[in-house]
Amino acid sequence: MTATAPAPVRPSTKRVLLAAPRGYCAGVDRAVVAVEKALETYGAPVYVRKEIVHNKHVVETLRERGAIFVEETDEVPHGARLVFSAHGVSPAVRESAAARDLDTIDATCPLVTKVHKEAVRFARDDFDILLIGHDGHEEVEGTAGEAPDHVRVVNSPEEVDEVEVRDPSKVVWISQTTLSVDETMETVRRLREKFPEMIDPPSDDICYATQNRQVAVKKLAPECDLVIVVGSANSSNSVRLVEVALQAGARTSYRVDRAAEIEESWFDGVTTVGVTSGASVPEILVDDVLRLLADRGFGQAEEVRTATEDLMFSLPRELRTSLKASGAQDGRPRPEKRRELPISPA
Repeated sequence: MTATAPAPVRPSTKRVLLAAPRGYCAGVDRAVVAVEKALETYGAPVYVRKEIVHNKHVVETLRERGAIFVEETDEVPHGARLVFSAHGVSPAVRESAAARDLDTIDATCPLVTKVHKEAVRFARDDFDILLIGHDGHEEVEGTAGEAPDHVRVVNSPEEVDEVEVRDPSKVVWISQTTLSVDETMETVRRLREKFPEMIDPPSDDICYATQNRQVAVKKLAPECDLVIVVGSANSSNSVRLVEVALQAGARTSYRVDRAAEIEESWFDGVTTVGVTSGASVPEILVDDVLRLLADRGFGQAEEVRTATEDLMFSLPRELRTSLKASGAQDGRPRPEKRRELPISPA
């Protein structure tokens, strides 16, 4: 007879467990502030290739302030100012921008830039590069574009059987920064079974913020009847948080862009609600969810903290130069324990 673990005991009073860390990561903060400072410094319009970060509210707010979002560089007038999004771009996009004489500001997250540099280095050494990520995501397109003849995208563990390489002794894996840690490691495990000599990247590619938010959700999910993840549908790390919550023991979990999307039926039989947000979500949207929960009788949110983030990235070099020349300042708060890393894009 197989024994089964007892179901977790849920409290009888309504309560909210609030994940920490949640919301903006250092790369998103840097990218959003870069557009804001560009608008303040140069005036509107400022063009942005793709969404600066994957969040509807952020994009709508910046659009109202004068940012113009485009899909490709050929939509930008010659000589205009263009910001590259936090997800990064390929060399071909940079070349296209240069051909149109665009004044570019590179808001690529420095952690994404690190992965780009890995791809360049391994391609130079003639490795086959297995990029674990999602086809069509801007970050994957940018990274693959650094070495298109060497990179093969692996979308999931199930795709491993289809992967072929030129030389099994010269294979390396790298990854999109916003993936599920568990699923990525399962893909790596299967790849290593197929290619035992495959080497690891020099450092972890999945960003610290993605991992921290997943760990926090894993901590609170077993106690939750419902986990609400605030984040947009095209935000990979937000979508992953729903999956992580369900895998970690939450009875149900839903992703919403904003509080107005929450449905009354979700609260049937619910006493404990977990709340978190993706790495591109401003805290104001989480506050709206907490107010909605309070209106429905859920008490003061209890924070469940699993890490403290104190990282801050310098603004893009092009913008820092302009701010210095004008006598303006970055303007972002720097808590006493916050570390600033001046990681320059490639």
